[in-house]
Amino acid sequence: MVGAGISTPSGIPDFRTPGSGLYSNLQQYDIPYPEAIFELTFFFRNPKPFFTLAKELYPGNFRPNVAHYFLRLLHDKGLLLRLYTQNIDGLERASGIPASKLVEAHGTFASATCTVCLQPCPGEDFWSSVLADRMPCCRSCAGIVKPDIVFFGEPLPERFLLHLIDFPRADLLMILGTSLEVEPFASLSESVLSAVPRVLINQDLVGTFAWRPRDKDVVQLGDMVHSVEELVQLLGWTQEMKDLVQRETAKLNAGTSGHSSPGSQEDL
Repeated sequence: MVGAGISTPSGIPDFRTPGSGLYSNLQQYDIPYPEAIFELTFFFRNPKPFFTLAKELYPGNFRPNVAHYFLRLLHDKGLLLRLYTQNIDGLERASGIPASKLVEAHGTFASATCTVCLQPCPGEDFWSSVLADRMPCCRSCAGIVKPDIVFFGEPLPERFLLHLIDFPRADLLMILGTSLEVEPFASLSESVLSAVPRVLINQDLVGTFAWRPRDKDVVQLGDMVHSVEELVQLLGWTQEMKDLVQRETAKLNAGTSGHSSPGSQEDL
């Protein structure tokens, strides 16, 4: 389980940190209150602030960091059952983790849908409009196209229901960079069996790690990058991590991926 804290080292602000979080710096978008930018009623009245923000959050503007590549390394070693993320930045995909291993609980910018006729829209079309400061419109009906991220009041993606299968099967739960405040995502931390160890790597002690800890809980607080690098060293994976980061960075620099495109769908 991961949240915005794994992406802040990549330069993406989290939502709730006072002063530096996204919600504290939305005055420039001419919205009545910060959360309005992710509310459907406001979006349909005035979608421009959201698309201005979307341009700033464009996935191509940011790169995965050591936390994302640690998760990729878990996948490469056959240790990753599933990655549940609250993030909409797409950096898990950019690190090379296949879509089949991801549950993007709050949706993704990798695909988009017309808000009128509900036809899917190619992600390339959506982004070409947004980056050119044009309103993304449906080819079929000219309705406004919205990326498939979850706004307040919208249901979570169907893939979120995989937690009913995944969490009872897990033999270890790792939680990185999240406040564990947003439901229903936060409650997943309680969904593994009581005998299963839970590892929290975070800036702060959060959720039930603070008020109802389990006997097998392990907590590492502090800087995300330093904590992950320390864990990688303890596991004896430092050279593998360096090689992976170098290889994947070269692919990103070359503008190629070797993995499924952001908008592709893979089998479970």
